[in-house]
Amino acid sequence: MKITSFPPVAAKDARVLILGSMPGIESLRREQYYAHPRNLFWPIMSELFSFDVTLPYTERLAHLQSAGVAIWDVLQHCEREGSLDTHIKAEFPNDFAAFLTQYPAVRAIGLNGQKAAESFQRFVFPDLPGILTQRLTLLPLPSTSPANAGQSKQAKIAQWKTLLSYV
Repeated sequence: MKITSFPPVAAKDARVLILGSMPGIESLRREQYYAHPRNLFWPIMSELFSFDVTLPYTERLAHLQSAGVAIWDVLQHCEREGSLDTHIKAEFPNDFAAFLTQYPAVRAIGLNGQKAAESFQRFVFPDLPGILTQRLTLLPLPSTSPANAGQSKQAKIAQWKTLLSYV
């Protein structure tokens, strides 16, 4: 089944861009980034940026934007049955040259999980102009997905804290 990601959520002064691979079924159904109740993205963000994880979605987004954090996905569309990244095929990336030109303050990209990192390195980074890649630090981070149960929440938070030095 062909699926399409959401538009980016970003304020003009965004300094960090967090990228997933592609929204899962629950996120697509609810039209919200990281909507699966067992995904640790929002609990980790609430800890890092000091907001209540139970806030409505739009308020959580506003907290991230005010902290200089943008959210998007590596892939614009792909084919996938279910929600697992291992089932992704026919990948087509988003237009990062345009995004990074529109948001010139972005200095770091947090790659949420192995698939996001692999897809970005394979489909995006080689085609970005050098003027853009020179300003970027790529930060591979552990997936917040419930499928990544191999690390504790605290261990993930410790690694995700690397974002704080870029905001």
